[in-house]
Amino acid sequence: MKQLALDIGLAGPPTLESYFPGINEPAWRHLQLWAGSPTRSPVPTYLWGGPGSGKTHLLQAVQQELRGQGASTGWLDASLLEPPEFNEHWAVVLLDDVHLYTAVQQHAAFTWFVQAQALQRGVLAAGALPPADLQLREDLRTRLGWGHVFQLQTMSEPERRAVLRQAADARGVFLSDEVMDFILTRFSRDLGSLMQLLQHLDAYALQTQRAITIPMVKSMLEDE
Repeated sequence: MKQLALDIGLAGPPTLESYFPGINEPAWRHLQLWAGSPTRSPVPTYLWGGPGSGKTHLLQAVQQELRGQGASTGWLDASLLEPPEFNEHWAVVLLDDVHLYTAVQQHAAFTWFVQAQALQRGVLAAGALPPADLQLREDLRTRLGWGHVFQLQTMSEPERRAVLRQAADARGVFLSDEVMDFILTRFSRDLGSLMQLLQHLDAYALQTQRAITIPMVKSMLEDE
């Protein structure tokens, strides 16, 4: 069954606090300490894992954290076909979905990496594969793998269901098994998106004075 990506106006930007780490807590804790440190280590960090494991969420969350500190960052993902030149004012370089980079993007990523390291700036990167399996130019691939490397695991459906239930209970929101099944089979299953969906469902239920049912969820989607 095709899943719907979550695109809801009330959803806020990803944050480290809104990431539900589960078995990925070591990586999450590492990034919390790293992003929050006034003397940030220049040793690079690479995250890898499958869809829904939260790689992009964590990169965007770190970017959001640094912006809150007044710092600027360099961002490169596979959609940016013409990457800009490295900016020496960047506090950190963020490289997302490196496994999809074109030759032009790989060149830019390597250049950013080298210049960031020369200035003792941090590099945080993410991809779908471990460094050794990346089909990238060798000088970039080896640099991605020489620092901290964390594999992010995707939560199982029972784990996602339990976390969603716990978050709903904390809000005082009742989700029936039927509504839970509907959500988990029709929406993006990464926890960040599910928590944003729950937030929106709660707000919509309060606004319309309706219980959260499958018809109410469908009505909310039609009103978007």
